[in-house]
Amino acid sequence: MRSLRPALPLLLACLALPAAAQLRIEAPAALASRLSPFLQAEAGPQRLQAQARDILATEGYFSPDIDIVDHDGLQLRVDPGPRTLIERVDLNVDGPIDHERRQALITGWRLPAGQPFRQEDWNAAKQQVLAELLANEHADARLVDSRADIDAESARAVLSARYDAGPRYRYGELEFSGLHRYTPELVARYNRQVRPGEPYRAADLQTLTGILQSTPYFASVRAELDTAAAEIDADGNAVAPVRLRVRERPGHRAGFGIGASSNTGARVEANYNTPDLFGQAWEFDTGLRLEQKRQTFYSDVILPPDDKQRRHSIGFVRETSDIEKLRTERHALGIQSVQQRGSVEQRLSLNWQRETRWPDGSADITSRALVPNAMWTWRRIDNLLDPRAGTVLQLSVGGGARAALSDQNFVRLHGRIQHYLPVGPRDTLALRGELGRTFADSRLRIPQDYLFRAGGTGSVRGYAYQSLGIKEGEATVGGRYLAVASAEYTHWLNDDWGLALFVDAGDAVDGLKDIRLAAGYGLGVRWRSPAGPIGADLAYGEREGRLQLHFSLAIPF
Repeated sequence: MRSLRPALPLLLACLALPAAAQLRIEAPAALASRLSPFLQAEAGPQRLQAQARDILATEGYFSPDIDIVDHDGLQLRVDPGPRTLIERVDLNVDGPIDHERRQALITGWRLPAGQPFRQEDWNAAKQQVLAELLANEHADARLVDSRADIDAESARAVLSARYDAGPRYRYGELEFSGLHRYTPELVARYNRQVRPGEPYRAADLQTLTGILQSTPYFASVRAELDTAAAEIDADGNAVAPVRLRVRERPGHRAGFGIGASSNTGARVEANYNTPDLFGQAWEFDTGLRLEQKRQTFYSDVILPPDDKQRRHSIGFVRETSDIEKLRTERHALGIQSVQQRGSVEQRLSLNWQRETRWPDGSADITSRALVPNAMWTWRRIDNLLDPRAGTVLQLSVGGGARAALSDQNFVRLHGRIQHYLPVGPRDTLALRGELGRTFADSRLRIPQDYLFRAGGTGSVRGYAYQSLGIKEGEATVGGRYLAVASAEYTHWLNDDWGLALFVDAGDAVDGLKDIRLAAGYGLGVRWRSPAGPIGADLAYGEREGRLQLHFSLAIPF
């Protein structure tokens, strides 16, 4: 028996656990759910009552009636009593702050008279005013004093808070650390927010940090206003330097990858990149991509933005492909200018291209074109990688002329739209449309890039990649007209996985009289990866009467 004595207390404790774990709370549902995570029966009646009173006080109930009875397990009976309401708010903001802004802060107070008092709301309201002061001009703002006077008998509360806004801050000079290969002048090309003499705004520093870190030059960026080094100017403003600390990216990077696409098959690729070609902060990017149906060698040189925030580039590409019994070889050289104007991205380019194609069962042909092109992309979506609401619209126009190094006169118009509609708390309806037309007397001697084919992922599922078009011999080639429409409903089972139901329809033809839309429909699986939703779709092509498997990274263009 002696050997059992040390284990006896532990045994008794284990036997007592089920009874101790049973605490029933009788209270309004909202309060019961608020109390239950924090109350344990083993705390004892007096401590339970004290804990319950403290928790109820944070919700504005300062005179509750709490009973604890032991009947078939411990029961906590709560009558919360009247809830305390805000009777008056005294909010003061001292310092050199505009009258309009002071009034806006007072008007926007988040816990006004007449609202129930909650400790969480009280803390949030105080923090909100301080955050707004700190975010714009007043980097030294502080909460001087706050008080909540509670009258439990009348269930009324009087709130008071006083802030010292501190001086108005203006940007001083930018001071850099971490620059080795690059110069402050390069940073200035990207800086449109943080200028000496301008009012301080925390969002400006965040924007500048984000812009610089998205460039090919910097791996990390930190920007902060040095308030300790501020000096007061003649107008009473505090002028403080901005400390910009950067860490540059490596001067040379090589990458290797493998992958697969339902459109062009398995893929291997190698890439080399340097952001400082010839020591001029020119980005040089070159690579070789070998796919089952297409092989591409490319080289691009991209310059830093100019004073109008335009990025100019020059590039070369050599590509061979064998898709739908059409073998092509093309060489292209082009220059491009990209500029972001608010929510619109503008791309202006001039491309020269020489293409030779060998359609099975038909004669080979060589086409040349010098094409100026303009493209505008307008984005207004809630998430660039995984949108649930918003629209992406893209329009482009380009053309060539026999009088200017082209084998054919033509003008090409193309437009795409993607619209996202949230359904319920997590589901999404995505609508997609695409129209194109190439104005020309004939499609002959126009490179395939300026004609249209359809089918495959991102186009009409249920059909092979670029299998919808014009028959030339046994091959499928591009036509002068394009129309595609799609609707997809995605039901998310949880935060990571979803099921999609979709229907697509479209075709590429050489004349309006030939339009006969090919329909495809099916089911898909979606996975939210760090790079955006990855989709795998099984689609039935009605025209050909067979199933096609498609997979892709499903992000908007």
